[in-house]
Amino acid sequence: MATWLRLPGRAPRPRRPAQPRRCAGGPAGLCAALLRTDGFVGGRWLPAAAAFPVHDPASGAELGLVADCGVREARAAVRAAHEAFRGWRGAAAKERSSLLRKWYDLMMQNKDDLAKIITAESGKPLKEAQGEIVYSALFLEWFSEEARRIYGDVIYTPAKEKRALVLKQPLGVAAVITPWNFPSAMITRKVGAALAAGCTVVVKPAEHTPFSALALAELANQAGIPPGVYNVIPCSRKKAKEVGEALCTDPLVSKISFTGSTATGKVLLHHAAGSVKRVSMELGGHAPFIVFDSANVDQAVAGAMASKFRNSGQTCVCSNRFLVQRGIHDSFVKKFAEAMKTNLRVGNGFEERTTQGPLIDEKAVEKVEKHVSDAVSKGATIVTGGKRHQLGKNFFEPTLLSNVTRDMLYHPAGYFYSQDPAQIWRVAEQLEVGMVGVNEGLISSVECPFGGVKQSGLGREGSKYGIDEYLELKYVCFGGL
Repeated sequence: MATWLRLPGRAPRPRRPAQPRRCAGGPAGLCAALLRTDGFVGGRWLPAAAAFPVHDPASGAELGLVADCGVREARAAVRAAHEAFRGWRGAAAKERSSLLRKWYDLMMQNKDDLAKIITAESGKPLKEAQGEIVYSALFLEWFSEEARRIYGDVIYTPAKEKRALVLKQPLGVAAVITPWNFPSAMITRKVGAALAAGCTVVVKPAEHTPFSALALAELANQAGIPPGVYNVIPCSRKKAKEVGEALCTDPLVSKISFTGSTATGKVLLHHAAGSVKRVSMELGGHAPFIVFDSANVDQAVAGAMASKFRNSGQTCVCSNRFLVQRGIHDSFVKKFAEAMKTNLRVGNGFEERTTQGPLIDEKAVEKVEKHVSDAVSKGATIVTGGKRHQLGKNFFEPTLLSNVTRDMLYHPAGYFYSQDPAQIWRVAEQLEVGMVGVNEGLISSVECPFGGVKQSGLGREGSKYGIDEYLELKYVCFGGL
């Protein structure tokens, strides 16, 4: 039987501590000094001809109007990044390392204000947002260190008069397209690696959460990241398709890095194929959470809570289907439902007791409703939840369904719980996923490679392997010795 659930130019003194007075005046109590609304291109804040509104998904209140950049602004950003690449690639690794470290320091100094921006524009509970900012900053710290560890190789050939060298060189301009569910961490995980390698970047953030990307631009500027090295072009959903295509087809762009849905990833791959660009894709997954009879039930329930309900179930590695062996099924379902009722609190992300904020928009709520309705119509049983929450249109009750079958709309990185060593090795090796959590529901770490397989992604982010996504190997044959 299966148990499933679905839930929803350089600053002169970059180290000067932030003054509270400067952060007054922003909407929802946000830091006005970090709440930028223009695009950031070539080290300058540039408005666009039009603007689009950004809303708080919890209250529906408008947080501000942001520059709605189009193809013209995208191409200008690419040109700025391309011009900056000439100098950035030639900078000493130690210099790139030092600047990334300054950026990290500024993120940590402003972590509370950055977290509030995430909560306001994504609805994520403040405690989770604070955790994301630390996680996000750690990628800058990690890659500031990796910048000084880009090593080549020397190969001895059969010919005595020849030597072979392998150089690692930066690719060039990287276009970075990021999602709304981790509006800060998905940027630094990509940008940290790119800048450490010597690449320059153009970031197109999700239309729901542009303020986080722009706040990072403000701090990058304060840290002394040279003009054109980090560029941000926010745009509305209406312009997202044309801007994405412009970035993927621009001949000055050498690399595309995207996190988002598999369907959108395929479109971007098609565009990038025309000029055979290097591509990294972190796409949608349908992660299974498997509980074997040999599992520790309490441990499995704790792992399920951690894996599924982070960011109200809106992460790419959230468990999307639970497969529970018959002998342990009823016990797991009972304890899981009890844990949900005891530990989950739906509410505004700024409220201290909230563990589950709103979904990102009403479209997401409608999707969850559709999944629940489809499952129930085909025989699934609602154990708890199952409908919209009384708090408002973007809130949905934490929901647990049982008796779910494979023909329902729920789908499969992977997690499983077992106390059998032989079973653990067998399943871990045979699961066709990029990452496996064994008796563990939270697996992300800056030190470890993150990514999927098949239609869940290409390449890896984070870890010592992440920087390779932005480097090209060059073989040099040195003759006449």
